[in-house]
This record gives sequence, structure tokens and C-alpha cells, in this order.
Amino acid sequence: MQLGGFRVGIDESFFSTFTGYAGNVVQDTLIGYGHFTTGVVQYYFDGGNGFTAGVSLEEGSGASTVDSYVPHVAFGAKWTQGWGGISGVLGYDSNNEDITGKVRLDVKVNEQFSLWAMAGYGTYDDDLSNSSAPGGYVDWFKVWDGNWAVWGGGAFQFNEKGAINAQLSYDEGKTFAATVNVDYQPVKDFHIIPEIS
Repeated sequence: MQLGGFRVGIDESFFSTFTGYAGNVVQDTLIGYGHFTTGVVQYYFDGGNGFTAGVSLEEGSGASTVDSYVPHVAFGAKWTQGWGGISGVLGYDSNNEDITGKVRLDVKVNEQFSLWAMAGYGTYDDDLSNSSAPGGYVDWFKVWDGNWAVWGGGAFQFNEKGAINAQLSYDEGKTFAATVNVDYQPVKDFHIIPEIS
């Protein structure tokens, strides 16, 4: 349910979506950048001049569900203009009492070509490589090991019906992932997207 900038209900995590998804590829979480389904109470502010900000109280889900009366908290700010934008978000994991953050830069090179880069760092130091480990914001790249991860990519609209999209990602645990696809739309709202990762 949403009224103006106020939103309540089951949604995707503000931490994962406020800075934008990790490219226009289907498999954008080979190196994860956040959890998704959660109960939320959020507020968005839109300054009308390209500046937006927001805060979200979140329940988490599965292993990341809050284990006390204190919710997870995410907040961020974004500046968007014709050339692209820059955004950042911080997440406080109330279960583990740790902070995770991401920053992202988007650049619109021209009408057909755009690039983006994102980097994140988390303070949680325990091994999250097993399925019984705690979740929350700290596990968005900790599944692979390490405290940081980077993502980048781009999109090229080669004609009015088709685009090529790519994403590269790497983390402190020396895990590398690459994904590329062609998004072809022969008729309105019908997409054919062959993809390889």
C-alpha cells in the first residue's frame, strides 16, 4: 500500500532496489547485492530537482528475519540528472549489529549507450558460506566470502527493438561472474532474451 512517499507491505528491500538492480540482465545476482522479499515501512522524498532520499524499516525473510523488536534499517540518497546519476545506500542489520553500504554511478554516454558501476562493503566478519548462517544485509556478497564486492556493466540499444546488456562482478573471495544478453522485442511487451553467464 502506498500513499505519496509512504509505503507499507511486502516489497523488495530498499537496500537492494534504491540504487538500482545490477544491470538489465536476468541473472544479476551471481554475486548478490542485497536481499529482496521483506515486510517494509518506507518513506521516499522526491525533491523534484533530481534529488531523492528514503528510509526503510524492514523485517527481512528466511534466515534474515529480525530476531527481536528492532527492525533492519536502510536509508539512502540519490542525485539524477540528464547525464546519469550517483546514489548510495546503507543498511543496518539488527540481528548481527553490522553495517553494509553500496554506492553506484550511472553514466548515459549517448541515447544508445549507458554504463554503470557499483561497489559495496560490509562489516560482518564471520563466514556466511553455509546455509545456516545469518542473513540480512551482510549476506549480499558474503555468500562468496570477503567484505567487499564490485559490479559494473552497460547497455547498448542497437535498434528500436533490440539491446545488448552486460554485467561483470567480482568480490574479495576472488569470485568473478559475467553475464551478457540480447533483449529483443519483436512486438510491444513481448521480449526474447537469450542470455549466457
